[in-house]
Amino acid sequence: MLDDLDSQAPQRASPLQDDDTLLLRLRGLEVSYGSGVEKKRILHSIDLDVFKGETVGLIGETGSGKTTLVRSVLGAAPMTGGTINFAQVEISALKGRALRNFRRGGRLQYVFQDPLLSLDPDVSVGDSVAEGLRIQAELNQEAISKRVAAALESVGLDSEIAIRHPRELSGGQRQRVVIARALVLEPTLLLLDEPVSALDSASRVQILRLLKTLGRERGIAQVFVSHDLGSVAGIADRIVVLYRGHIVESGPTMQVLRYPQHPYTQLLVGSAPSLTGGAADRKRRNELREALADDA
Repeated sequence: MLDDLDSQAPQRASPLQDDDTLLLRLRGLEVSYGSGVEKKRILHSIDLDVFKGETVGLIGETGSGKTTLVRSVLGAAPMTGGTINFAQVEISALKGRALRNFRRGGRLQYVFQDPLLSLDPDVSVGDSVAEGLRIQAELNQEAISKRVAAALESVGLDSEIAIRHPRELSGGQRQRVVIARALVLEPTLLLLDEPVSALDSASRVQILRLLKTLGRERGIAQVFVSHDLGSVAGIADRIVVLYRGHIVESGPTMQVLRYPQHPYTQLLVGSAPSLTGGAADRKRRNELREALADDA
């Protein structure tokens, strides 16, 4: 039931939304691939703010542009318009050494969907987690080892796991290692790209609880990308709905779930029995699909 979500949603207060707490700001962001007649726009004039300490759930269907959006923040997707500011720095204007130095600073970290693809199978867990610290070249080996152990313990892993390799771990453990690798650099914002979609139900719940704890106790802002409204509902302070490259709805989690405005959001909520107590009737869902098709 939607009423039950009141106890599942994050219990901390939302941050005051002003310039002092603004962490990430996207204005007019556009991304296109290809050229000439083959050129295809993926993101259409995206405006998005993320404030310190809040978790934003970015939800949309496959192909809606979710991953492209978060990759553009890293400079890994080619912007064709707009600006990206992080902690009052226009990172979309950084190039060369300035961009490399920003990335090495570690304040903005990306957590990939599949830990098996982001962890080198021939590199131990400890060395993978320590990689960013070694690139920064600011700490000696003893200090790095302590930071790595602390990062592993912060995600519920015994520090002795550092000597093991990814193939020796479960899926849930590997995802915790990837999160530890991000946390070791003490970020202020995590970009989480479908971080639980490849996990079994038990591991998914554990990772979601971990991420909620990180937000509540350490004040780390998060952009949580997913196509699963149920996962987003349990962790996000605010939900942003992306549909065909456009933000079509945005608001506090309970507001979006109780009073969805856009047909796509209504379809999402109606198709999630765990949120509504039962799927929307077939006729209503077909009407919504037809409305979405008319917008194509």
